[in-house]
Amino acid sequence: MSQTNPTAKTILITGSTDGIGKLTAIALAKADHHVYVHGRSADKLASVIEEIKSTTNNKHVDGFVADLSDLSAVKHLAEAVKDKLQSLDVLINNAGVFKTANPITKDGLDIRFVVNYFAPIVLTEGVLPLLKTASVASGSARIINLSSAAQAPVSRFALVGDEKLNDQSAYAQSKLALTMWSMDLAKQLKDNNTNNNINVIAVNPGSLLNTGMVAEAYGQHWSSADKGANVLTQLATSDKFAGETGKYFDNDLGSRSGTADEMLGDFGNPHPDATHQGKTAELLRQTQTMLAKLGLV
Repeated sequence: MSQTNPTAKTILITGSTDGIGKLTAIALAKADHHVYVHGRSADKLASVIEEIKSTTNNKHVDGFVADLSDLSAVKHLAEAVKDKLQSLDVLINNAGVFKTANPITKDGLDIRFVVNYFAPIVLTEGVLPLLKTASVASGSARIINLSSAAQAPVSRFALVGDEKLNDQSAYAQSKLALTMWSMDLAKQLKDNNTNNNINVIAVNPGSLLNTGMVAEAYGQHWSSADKGANVLTQLATSDKFAGETGKYFDNDLGSRSGTADEMLGDFGNPHPDATHQGKTAELLRQTQTMLAKLGLV
């Protein structure tokens, strides 16, 4: 049995029943953190939880079930997390969708915008009290948002479901939207920082990693999925990133192979729109209007 980690963090990772999310959960559980995984299937989630427990000898592994393409379910997820946890040190918004047979949700929105952008907002805002509690207790908390090297200007018509996009465009726009929101959230939290310290980082975990989503979308990969899991693990727990917020970490700046340190990237520049105050303000205005229309704010 592994030794108890006196500095164990409570960490929630969305989309963590496979891919880099699952690898990240395993790595964090091996380090004796309290890890909460998330998935759409209750059976698969239960199986992954038991696998991680047996693989890591860490009994502090649990999870939540929710379909992130249903924003009302995301709101219920946030409530379930608040009911179960007293505080949350790290939230990793990892879940993402690129290609699917049914790209339009029941609300008439593109599923890429819903899962990759709207869902992280609803979940993060819902569990923010837990992150604030953790930051007061330990001095800091972290929000890690999975961006991408693929970023494209956001169409306000596509955002609200009035314009149909191909898979690549929908994915790239949703990832830029997430990055823009991440930069703004970091600023808001910093400006309102009276007694809490919550850091926000958007991260490109690496292009064409060896995951199921990449295989389905492109049929090839450049680097192992471990490259992505390593950067998420580092951003979530390493003291090296304790004071970093409102930044974009580009893991493509690291090598495609080699040791974990050699593959780790560095902070870089996102799409220019990510730091454009006017465009970000308009995006967030449209976002709040849509969430209000859906009864989520």
